[in-house]
Amino acid sequence: MTQSPAVRVTGPSGAVRLGERAARTLVAEFARRNDSKAGLLVGATPESAVLAAAIEALLPGDRLIVVPAEGAAAALREHVTAQGRWVADRVRVIDTLAEADAAAVVLVAEPFTGTAEEARAAVDGLSKYLAEGAVLSVAAPLFRTEGAGAELDRQGVLHGVRTDVVLRNSPPVRVHHLRFTPAPAALAASLSPAYRPSSVPVTRRMHIDSNGVAAAGITLGLAALARATRPKSKLWLLPALAAGPVAAFFRDPERDVPEDPSAVVASADGQVLSVQRLQDERFGDGEWLRIAVFLSVLDVHVNRAPVAGKVVDYFVADGGFVNAMKPDAEHNVAAYTVLDTDRGTVVVAQRTGLIARRIVQRAPVGSLLAKGERFGLIRFGSRTDVYLPADTADPLVGPGDKVVGGSTVIARWR
Repeated sequence: MTQSPAVRVTGPSGAVRLGERAARTLVAEFARRNDSKAGLLVGATPESAVLAAAIEALLPGDRLIVVPAEGAAAALREHVTAQGRWVADRVRVIDTLAEADAAAVVLVAEPFTGTAEEARAAVDGLSKYLAEGAVLSVAAPLFRTEGAGAELDRQGVLHGVRTDVVLRNSPPVRVHHLRFTPAPAALAASLSPAYRPSSVPVTRRMHIDSNGVAAAGITLGLAALARATRPKSKLWLLPALAAGPVAAFFRDPERDVPEDPSAVVASADGQVLSVQRLQDERFGDGEWLRIAVFLSVLDVHVNRAPVAGKVVDYFVADGGFVNAMKPDAEHNVAAYTVLDTDRGTVVVAQRTGLIARRIVQRAPVGSLLAKGERFGLIRFGSRTDVYLPADTADPLVGPGDKVVGGSTVIARWR
């Protein structure tokens, strides 16, 4: 029996385990695929939270091959059988990694805590079991590692689909999703929006983006500092009272995304400024239908993909910081995310405004975005534009209309 090649899962002070939240993050690329798929889980035990998350993600047409951790084969087979006929028909425990076939997603059940050389050898060995366009999902502790974490960071820069930090694990871990061969853009249509631990749940339907948690923490830190240095002053109340509104600005609600494949959804909350046809040679020949939405400081500022597609380009255009409601805001600093879709090229522009000076984009080139999936945000008042091929899309909104990101249908494919 074998684990993943050269993977060492024991740190200086004992085993490093993935808890429920980290396991769900690791399994995200497997769980979000709605087509029939094959998964490969390496180094699992009956108690593994990753195994439980992978089983929970199974759909009727899926299959999951499991390579047990050292000495866990018999117990793992009993555990799978005990889950019932439905699970047992879809999960197969094999003795060695050499018996496995290529899979759409390969998961490593335990974090890498060894050296950089061990991690590199493990990734190279596991990449042989990836189908074309498949994803390898691995984790490493943020701190307790002899070099494996740094090696996975390097792999993430070269091949990363995305990277998630899970602080609610003991110890905290960084999860890497790696893709070594290109995935077809058409695959995005079969995906659900990815689970992202960057949003901290407040209620079942409302989250706060990690940027908001950090900003609120800074304001509370300033309040504590002011209280400590000037205990007789009430000055500390200003940053303390600001913590709530600052966190609320970064709210990240759950949204119901329309399943209609012809629907194009709003990329942001706000008010439609303009709907116009124009030409922009940066994105190709022909006319474009541009729908511009203004985000006030009271709107949700998390941006979502208007359609399912593959990120094929990303660039930032220099410019000014004019009020985003004015026409001249078209020349503000903007980040352009270019998507390849089955209907042609679609572009989302995140524009700064008079107050907004910080654009966050979390979808690297090569990643796949489901319709309505979060891919970034803009801090404070701003504007988001969606460019669609004018000859294949019809607008359904007009200037002055209010739209909700990920839910409101702003256009429809012909």
